[in-house]
Amino acid sequence: MSAYPTAREPLGARVGPLPLPQDGEGEDGDKPVAAGKVLGAHLRHLRRSKGLAIKEVAPQIRASISKISRMERGESPPREQDVIDLVTLYGVRDPWQLAEIQELLRQAQARAWWHQYSDVTPGWLRRLIGLEDSATEIRTYEVHLVPGLLQTPDYTRAIVKAGLPHASDAEIKRRMELRAARQQLLDRESRPRLVALLDEGILLRQVGGPRVMCGQMQHLRRLAVRDRVSIRIIKFENSASIGPGAPVTHMTFAAGGPSELIYLEQLNSALYLSRRADVDSYRHVLDELIYAAENRRDSMAMLDEAIARFASADCD
Repeated sequence: MSAYPTAREPLGARVGPLPLPQDGEGEDGDKPVAAGKVLGAHLRHLRRSKGLAIKEVAPQIRASISKISRMERGESPPREQDVIDLVTLYGVRDPWQLAEIQELLRQAQARAWWHQYSDVTPGWLRRLIGLEDSATEIRTYEVHLVPGLLQTPDYTRAIVKAGLPHASDAEIKRRMELRAARQQLLDRESRPRLVALLDEGILLRQVGGPRVMCGQMQHLRRLAVRDRVSIRIIKFENSASIGPGAPVTHMTFAAGGPSELIYLEQLNSALYLSRRADVDSYRHVLDELIYAAENRRDSMAMLDEAIARFASADCD
């Protein structure tokens, strides 16, 4: 970025706090989504410090109001020229601030690991993966299927084949590889806390046959005792009055950008909600579901019962 200094001075010399994701942090290195959220939050702070509304800023950089809003929420990768125009408009001159903004922009534009699977991931799914990668807590309620982060390869294969009956073996393999790569999130030292609320029907609905189900239930049982993973079962009689009837995921993030976000998956798309009223509404539903769910011990007992039901399939 020609408008910025080429040399980066020590962070201790910067003016004002700017939480900058560091290269090589943890095991996963750069996090484009996290960097984009921090950059967006900083741009919003700069705009507000100048007393400017989004509708006043947008024409100045030849952008729409929605584009500026998405950039400030970290919901889309920022364009270099847009960032240059904004910091120029806001009168940023301090070399340390400019250097940090440049570094955030570099990280936000970096190609994350999931881009190698762009052939089997629509944009809305890539966004979900990026958000999972930067979340500090993920709470998800599932009605019909085991959440993707908790699936076994055989269970994933059965879902892909059922949903894409004409998919080639190569495509099925690619989608399975992607799912496995997503699940590495739970093995990181900096992994998020995961709370999975599963409708009781998931323990009864056969996906791929008894043998696949037995392996999947055993996998859930093993995960249920892991640190930072909580798997809770919601019985039929407790979910009917409060369950939303469709999957809901609530994600919490560290400082920078929106602190919470709701993900609602649809057949061939997804909705991402960050408005406070929407987030509060769905968070309340999830709180009610957690209250209605069986406790940890009883949930594991229900998983044990499910394993026993499918044991006739020569489950090892």
